[in-house]
Amino acid sequence: MITKIFIPILLAIILSDTWLFRRYVISKADKKVRKVRCVLLLLPSLLMIVATVALVMSKDFAPRDFSLMNTYLFLLATIVVPKAIYALCTFLGHITSRTIRTVTKRTHHKPRNYGRIVGFILVAAIWYVAVYGCTTGFSQVKVRHVEYRSALLPASFDGYRIVHFSDAHVGTYDALRQHLLQQFADSINAQRADAIVFTGDLQNREPQEIYPHLKTLSSLKAVDGVYSVLGNHDYSNYINADPSTRLANERETMSLEKQMGWRLLVNEHHSVCRANDSIVIAGMANDGDGVHFPQNGNVSATLKGVDSKAFVVMLQHDPTAWRRKILPQSNAQLTLSGHTHAMQFSIFGWSPVQLIYREWGGMFYEGSRAINVSTGMGGFIPFRFGVPGEIVVITLRKSNKKI
Repeated sequence: MITKIFIPILLAIILSDTWLFRRYVISKADKKVRKVRCVLLLLPSLLMIVATVALVMSKDFAPRDFSLMNTYLFLLATIVVPKAIYALCTFLGHITSRTIRTVTKRTHHKPRNYGRIVGFILVAAIWYVAVYGCTTGFSQVKVRHVEYRSALLPASFDGYRIVHFSDAHVGTYDALRQHLLQQFADSINAQRADAIVFTGDLQNREPQEIYPHLKTLSSLKAVDGVYSVLGNHDYSNYINADPSTRLANERETMSLEKQMGWRLLVNEHHSVCRANDSIVIAGMANDGDGVHFPQNGNVSATLKGVDSKAFVVMLQHDPTAWRRKILPQSNAQLTLSGHTHAMQFSIFGWSPVQLIYREWGGMFYEGSRAINVSTGMGGFIPFRFGVPGEIVVITLRKSNKKI
């Protein structure tokens, strides 16, 4: 996980410490002050460099003990990043003040370095985001209500309620956070849905994470049951293991979902009946880019034998498959996805995930067809700022408008 940002982390540590050492350590004549400042500045950085190298040398995506990774990331956010930001601000402020002094030719007047003030403000903001996101932000639950209208929806299903949740990442819910997972389960059941659907990423790395939460996950109930698909984290691609071990893990994850009473759909579908009418709930295997994320979805296999005029709710973890495969290769009216998490960060309604994904959170339309992308329930990292854990209640409505 850290491998991709290994060089930027080291550069942030080394460059910021070099500048701060020059400005706040060497410039002090008092030896005692220099020693204290040297220790306070360099010791945390040395420890972070050692930890960073250790994580990079690990063959797994993340250590088995998630508390180690979470502690490292918290220290990264509260020490390394603020220090780098402050160093950058003071450096730019120093350059600016010197430029002003040269241009104005005021040799006896030293302009104030406003970079320090900006740096202090930004550091305080970063600390607030880090602490809030790891505590209150990660514990919040939001229920979002939406309606989807379609002329193809059978009249018997007008008002049908589907609860959609995604990206549980239950391995993150250790003993201290177990109550948060139970809170989600209670909120889902409180919606009294006709059907509950889960669109992937039940685990972080391996099925062993699921066992402590079997009772909670098995408590999810709906009139027509709970349906699920696999996400990229459910394929055990995030551990260093031979193919046979990974395959065994995938099968165990699938077995556990069925043991919980969920109907796992892997390139297959199920019909739900009301009176003489029916709708189809279909589930594709994860279909990502094929490079970073598994590309195993098969639309033809998923909808084999389904009438072209049937109302289809398609479950697919990765929302990019909607435009790549689902829209051109099927007539599925409503697709439900997750995966993006909205990067678990949003400020004033904007998230950096918008730079990567076209459909990243909420309901998006292409003509009369739509995709709902859930911003997720949990996360590999226990942090959320501006993006609370989400439960989506989708009400299907019969539309008289002809397609």
